Amino acid sequence: MEQSQRPQHYDPDREFQEALDQLEDILQENTTEDEDTPKLHTESADEVEAKDLTDIDLAAFEDAVADIEQYLEQKTK
Repeated sequence: MEQSQRPQHYDPDREFQEALDQLEDILQENTTEDEDTPKLHTESADEVEAKDLTDIDLAAFEDAVADIEQYLEQKTK
């Protein structure tokens, strides 16, 4: 909106405060909704990492090691 279209009594501080108040209301509503929803089991980072390690494809890992070894051999020649 151009400044010439704003009313002369335009108060940016008041408008900003009103926007903050609206945001606070929205956040409080969301917090209340979150409290009503049952919590799901969330895995810890250690559990996720352990699961990721057990899902490693051995053939893909061996291929990666072979690629690295080949790269190192070519680099040292």
